[in-house]
Amino acid sequence: MTARLTLLSCLLLLTSIAGAAAGPSSLCRIEVVESGSGWPVPLIELRTTHHLRFISDNAGVIAFDAPELMGTPTWFDVIGHGYEVPKDGFGMRGVRLTPEPGKTLRVEVTRTNIARRMGRLTGGGLFAESQRLGNELEWKDSGIMGSDSVQNAVHGGRLFWAWGDTILPGYPLGIFDMSSATTATQPLASLEPPLRLKLDYFTDEKGKVRGVAKMPGSGPTWVSAYVSLPDKSGTARLVGSYVKIKAPMDAYESGLCVWNDDTRSFEIVHVLWTKSASTPRQTPMPEGHPALWKDAHGKEWVLFGNPLPTLRCPATFEAWQDSSTWEVLKPQETLVSDDGGDAVKPHSGSIAWNGFRKRWVTVFMQNFGKPSAFGEIWYAEADAPTGPWGRAVKILTHENYTFYNPRLHPDFTPDGSPVLFFEGTYTMQFADHAAPTPRYDYNQILYRLDLDDPKLKPAGTNSTP
Repeated sequence: MTARLTLLSCLLLLTSIAGAAAGPSSLCRIEVVESGSGWPVPLIELRTTHHLRFISDNAGVIAFDAPELMGTPTWFDVIGHGYEVPKDGFGMRGVRLTPEPGKTLRVEVTRTNIARRMGRLTGGGLFAESQRLGNELEWKDSGIMGSDSVQNAVHGGRLFWAWGDTILPGYPLGIFDMSSATTATQPLASLEPPLRLKLDYFTDEKGKVRGVAKMPGSGPTWVSAYVSLPDKSGTARLVGSYVKIKAPMDAYESGLCVWNDDTRSFEIVHVLWTKSASTPRQTPMPEGHPALWKDAHGKEWVLFGNPLPTLRCPATFEAWQDSSTWEVLKPQETLVSDDGGDAVKPHSGSIAWNGFRKRWVTVFMQNFGKPSAFGEIWYAEADAPTGPWGRAVKILTHENYTFYNPRLHPDFTPDGSPVLFFEGTYTMQFADHAAPTPRYDYNQILYRLDLDDPKLKPAGTNSTP
């Protein structure tokens, strides 16, 4: 009896292994690549005439599995957010493929954006399609399903990351007090896709990703203005500004917080404002994305803005705590577009010094742009971080989708590199009844901007509205 059970167990195991091995052979592999470079392109949607949606993963791969279409010439609409195929005679952009089990098909798309899509940084299933086909099996996801609005700071030789509201698998309401991780300061193994960025998350005693800004009071805690500043003893201190939120999106308290290296979490330093009848609006404080700047007299400042600077203070831990040292700045309200169209009003973004251009650069989301109200991303330059900022060049567009809070990553590449990276939050929020993109929605997507691209030349022209 025991021998028979053992034999049966072995047969079941072999059947399971054979089934697993046969799994990929029942699928059709579709590779989406950029015309010319051959680079894989993530976030390309192929949609059938009966509305099945297939979306390429970080390797630009789709595991096609519709049994009713195997062996059948099939039309796919191609939806690419800045990548496209030519129109046919009826004005439709798509391709006709004949999927077959075990077959590999290729779709070439032409990039119309100036920025190149590298891939998704956060969320689940970054290589899910590839893994269904038996590839990228060494990649392990973090367990996070969605991450909103990144903050970054180099501190203690590491690049610190933090995100706002974070979605977990077990329930739509996940972490609301800033999930966080660290990486090397130059974390990319390659400057070309596919994108594989391993984030070292802060976790609890059970190994689950946890929040790092559990401030007292109800509602989410959002922390911004991450920056590492030296104190009077020369010790670097990681600091930020926090806001407490009540539903739906009502701020009721704000203040300053500092990172505790022992508890690996943020703690309140000062409460700056509490909402009341006499103080209904938040007082000025460091917010957005910081940038360090040394003026003509050699004094170092930290500038805070989203995207353009709205406040500055001397770049020390003590000055950051002392509101009497803060100087409120008035940012440029609009920029001239390179095509001579309407003035471009920035909504959110960041600035950084760029050694290749030898100027200050910014990447920002346009306020009420077209075709997407909050999905149009622009690039501009200036000789000084406070402006004036020159002509703005659109580098990224979306088809009825939002891409907000773009964040530059000047630390990703060596000094003088012509490559600049930025990321932003890709979400259906604030779009016109958009259907959420599976796996990608409410997550961070990384783009690459080649600063030697001739299309960026107009940004070198100083012109104010």
